[in-house]
Amino acid sequence: MKNYLTAIATAIACLSLVPAYGQYGGRAGGMGGPPRGPQFGGSTSKLFGNNPSFSATMEVRGESSAGESHANAMTGKIAVDQGKSRFEMNTAAMDPHMKAMGMDQMIMVSRPDKKVSYMLFPSWQAYVENPIPDATTIKPESAYKIEITELGKETLDGHPCVKNKAVVTDDQGNKTESLLWNATDLNNFPVKIETTQEGHKTTMLFKDVKLSKPAASQFEPAADYKKYDSMMSLMMERMGGGMGMPPHNPY
Repeated sequence: MKNYLTAIATAIACLSLVPAYGQYGGRAGGMGGPPRGPQFGGSTSKLFGNNPSFSATMEVRGESSAGESHANAMTGKIAVDQGKSRFEMNTAAMDPHMKAMGMDQMIMVSRPDKKVSYMLFPSWQAYVENPIPDATTIKPESAYKIEITELGKETLDGHPCVKNKAVVTDDQGNKTESLLWNATDLNNFPVKIETTQEGHKTTMLFKDVKLSKPAASQFEPAADYKKYDSMMSLMMERMGGGMGMPPHNPY
């Protein structure tokens, strides 16, 4: 029972973590509905310049203003195409119980064009679909402007890079400042992005970058996956299917 609850808590923590990095400050989630997944439209798309479609291994880590690293660093595979995104992560690396539960692999797909997000569980051949509320829908790229200031040149992971300060401003005057390491051998793709908000620094590192367009099928649930309307309904069914939970005893 304790191991089961620990694993569930780890799963929800994972689901709540990632969106804060793709679209800065954009957390969502909970047992009632999964987060929308990493958001690569709107202001974030400005950071990638002329690279609206790509795939890579993405490592994300956080650090407080005091220099303390967060325990919630993670690595996964990211695919992006014109604002649509797919993020795959291995949660068994964070909690070994996840593999026994069949939750060792989770895939988050964000479809702002359809105003829905999907949380996919390949081991269960199941997915949860949640609407993206209008209030959290990302503004179009045209609502943002970006100002780039060159700070110097560095080599990162074998790539010659130009280090830039990027300030993105929306149509309401709100600004987000980031540091970019733009690889000159990858069409100026930002192989490293650092953003600090409210005293917390988030770093995204991209490796094995491919600038080709990902297959459209990556942004849809498989046809043979069972659909659920909430994370709660999925979990309740799995608990009833023998996931190691003891039978309920009211006495």
